[in-house]
Amino acid sequence: MSQPSERPQLTPQFCFNQTALRDFLRISRGTIDDSITQNLNALLTPAQRGFDPASTSIRQLSAPGSSRAISSEHCDEFKTRVLFPSWKVRSDVLDYCATVATSPDPDDPDSIMRQVEDDKARERVVDERLDPYSGRYFPQEARTESLAMLMRNERAVEKIIRMRSWGVIGERCGFSSEMADDAFDKWRATERM
Repeated sequence: MSQPSERPQLTPQFCFNQTALRDFLRISRGTIDDSITQNLNALLTPAQRGFDPASTSIRQLSAPGSSRAISSEHCDEFKTRVLFPSWKVRSDVLDYCATVATSPDPDDPDSIMRQVEDDKARERVVDERLDPYSGRYFPQEARTESLAMLMRNERAVEKIIRMRSWGVIGERCGFSSEMADDAFDKWRATERM
């Protein structure tokens, strides 16, 4: 069985290093959610009935999911020991980095440069009749703004990935009336107790 993602050390530097942040999310998603079918296949016990030589002489077609169903005990164990802990780690990282993105950033190395550019733009005299494009000024965004946009995008990606993973689990383990977020929230509540 796969192992849940390990939680990285959460610091503002980790969040502002968008390459490290994206790599963590990509690897975590790839290990658990992108390979959900392989992870679920690993739960099946091979050769439960033993090998029957006659089984190779006839092509056996079965209804989707009928012979590939996984016991509810194995599914529940996978969800509680691998899937939900990985989702929790990613949720914690996304929540922490979203908090960093909405907090003041006194250590921003580009803040002085942005302030100088803003001052220059305000002092500039523009005659748009001579050059209609000279009045354009595109201020550089702060790294907190860039991080906030990345967090919005990653949360959307996370939502899609969770829906897809939950759908695969539903096909293989039996559909549940719960939505992925509801099941995850219920699991999270029991983990805190």
